[in-house]
Amino acid sequence: MIPVTQPFLPPRREYDAYLDGIYERCWLTNNGPLVHELEAALAARLDVAVPLFVANGTVALQVAIKALGVAGDVVTTPFSYVATTSAVVWEGCTPVFADIEAGTFSLDPAAVDAAITPRTSAILATHVFGTPCDVDALAALAAQRGLALIYDGAHSFATSYGGRSVFSYGDVTTCSFHATKLFHTVEGGGLFTESMGLRESMGRMRNFGHVDFTRFDGVGINAKGSELHAAMGLCNLAHLDALLARRSEIYELYAAGFDGLCRQGRLTFQSDREGADPNRAYVPVLFEDTGHREQVHDALVARDVMPRRYFSPGLNELNYVQPVRLAVADDVAARILCLPSFHTMTDGQVDLVVSIVVDALGS
Repeated sequence: MIPVTQPFLPPRREYDAYLDGIYERCWLTNNGPLVHELEAALAARLDVAVPLFVANGTVALQVAIKALGVAGDVVTTPFSYVATTSAVVWEGCTPVFADIEAGTFSLDPAAVDAAITPRTSAILATHVFGTPCDVDALAALAAQRGLALIYDGAHSFATSYGGRSVFSYGDVTTCSFHATKLFHTVEGGGLFTESMGLRESMGRMRNFGHVDFTRFDGVGINAKGSELHAAMGLCNLAHLDALLARRSEIYELYAAGFDGLCRQGRLTFQSDREGADPNRAYVPVLFEDTGHREQVHDALVARDVMPRRYFSPGLNELNYVQPVRLAVADDVAARILCLPSFHTMTDGQVDLVVSIVVDALGS
């Protein structure tokens, strides 16, 4: 079987070396030394302010929403993983969906502007599939309207825009370090901000509101990451360059294999934003219509290849939100398919996927 993705696991001896230290210290959680080491290593690798390591990417979104005092309406994307919406609802806010750009699949700033009302307190945008949003336009809009700006960067580890990590934009950027991601800690997530005041408040929030052993400041939850998860992150970070290089190679193999279909207009790749350096963690492609998407999906599954319909249906169709029709997002969701890409995927496996797709479309 060829899965849509596969977690990278470092050599066992590398992880065991960290486990030896954990056993010696008997310090398993509560912001231990490996958590701090991972946070510092992430800051150095990505050239950002020191982030906060948390239990997962969903709780990262919840903490960001709470720390920024977001209430009322949040203008957000219908084209993302469900956690982007569920975190908003879980925190007692109302998601208001704006349409996306046809090429990049990210929030359209003009649509965001049109969706803002006096009830709006924040914009929550996703760097979809590792391609950055229009961060300049969204920043200008948030500043003009006095809104908090949060980015869901779950897909965008090691992506840059304008020579800077995408994690350095917005008031807060969250990231998922789930096992399916390019960089993972098995389970985990990160909170990135250039504001030291926000970092301090979110640091308290992830640890029950603790200031020290006897004092609390504000309401907090248990969002801490463990030493065992941090150890996995430290191991995996050392292999990041090789993982990025292989994902890029796989993406280029797909691009070459589908060149004919692209020139015929029968298959389209996600557009790159000018000035961006995406991480190529995903290979999303659009087909002419839903029928062709399903035809290709079924042909791949019949050959034990497991693509995913990321993200279909859109979040604007969830049963706990106000349904709304969005022309671009609905169209993209109906035609998209993410093809397999992972570090051990061979050139031959890529060729197999390409041949199945080409045969299914009758070209």
